[in-house]
Amino acid sequence: MGGSSEAQVRETSGEATPTRARLCVALLVLLGFSLGCSEFVVIGIQTDLARDLGVSLSSAGQLISLFALPYAVMTPMLALSTGRFRRYSVMLVYLALFCLGNVVSAFATGFGVLLAARMLLGSISGALLAVGVTFIPELVGTKRSSLALTLVYSSYSVAMIVSTSVGKILASTVGWHVAMYGTLAFAVVTSALLAVFMPRRGQTDEPATFADQARLLLEPSIVTGILVFVFGIGSVYAFYGYVTPYLEQVLGMATVQVSAVLIAYGAITFLSNLLSGWLDARFGLRSLAVTFLAQALVLAGLFAAGPSVPTALAFTFAVALLMYLASIPSVSNFMGVARRHHPKALTLASSLEPLSFNIGIAFGTLVGGAVVSGPGIRFVGVVGALLALVAANMVILTVRLGRFREA
Repeated sequence: MGGSSEAQVRETSGEATPTRARLCVALLVLLGFSLGCSEFVVIGIQTDLARDLGVSLSSAGQLISLFALPYAVMTPMLALSTGRFRRYSVMLVYLALFCLGNVVSAFATGFGVLLAARMLLGSISGALLAVGVTFIPELVGTKRSSLALTLVYSSYSVAMIVSTSVGKILASTVGWHVAMYGTLAFAVVTSALLAVFMPRRGQTDEPATFADQARLLLEPSIVTGILVFVFGIGSVYAFYGYVTPYLEQVLGMATVQVSAVLIAYGAITFLSNLLSGWLDARFGLRSLAVTFLAQALVLAGLFAAGPSVPTALAFTFAVALLMYLASIPSVSNFMGVARRHHPKALTLASSLEPLSFNIGIAFGTLVGGAVVSGPGIRFVGVVGALLALVAANMVILTVRLGRFREA
């Protein structure tokens, strides 16, 4: 009887019972999916957007890079400046802005309005994800946090499957706005459920000053860890940011074939996320040196394959398998350094993965756009391979700096 009364008090106060904790983790997975749909939907409909809005393909690529750039800038700034507020209150503000950005995207009638909406979404998405994942250790315990984090980040891969492939089909049949409407609907439903069920308070709600958190960014292994993502993810997005026109122009695929490839690509990236958790548990950050060397070989293989569809698709799917292997080892590195040396900077630490990931996206798509406008889309694989080699060296440096710090 006493246990039941205590559970009721916890429910009404906003704290998480075991059942509610599982529900909250599931909602965070749905949040990752919704954030992923909002981010990736333009990749599948990029060609349609360029045609309907009267802009070039490289200009349409700005809808990706100018989502990622404010994401990279605003994610740490918001984490640093909101440390004195309760996470739940901050999350509500972010959810409202997230829904607003999706509303403007769905009903945009010109390229400038759509670009502004993408910049708003980019500014808030990383901060929203960072606040969300800080609930996970309290909801499931520290020992099970890796699995929960893997599920949240894996939902991005599922979002990639749905938003790029289904978005492409919708854009080609009923218009790209319909793809945006679906993204908006899911964002509103997910946001409402999070507002109702997430805990109102928690152990990490202790106020943290700007200085308490900013010291984390002075750790050398944090700086090089960010560079791992900038070059590693950048190497992939030099290609993936233009995957739809690559499939259409280089490989000569039709709309239905492109959608099928994007579905398969997304399914493989889901496996990539799961393997990321396994790599982290077995080998840690050092495993990424080999990962990025393999990534360099595969990206170079895209160029060597030329217009040969079977060979090019084999290399494309290999890129998908390698695409997210860096995620969980990097998250563990950031969170581990914060937990050991800067415990008040956990929210900032949790923001560093999406921060550096989107710097990498912005960097990669900008480089890819320059390649597309210059030597041509066939050469994006060569440039991506060079970036992957830089990432491999950054991993080696990060591991050595971490060992020196703990010595």
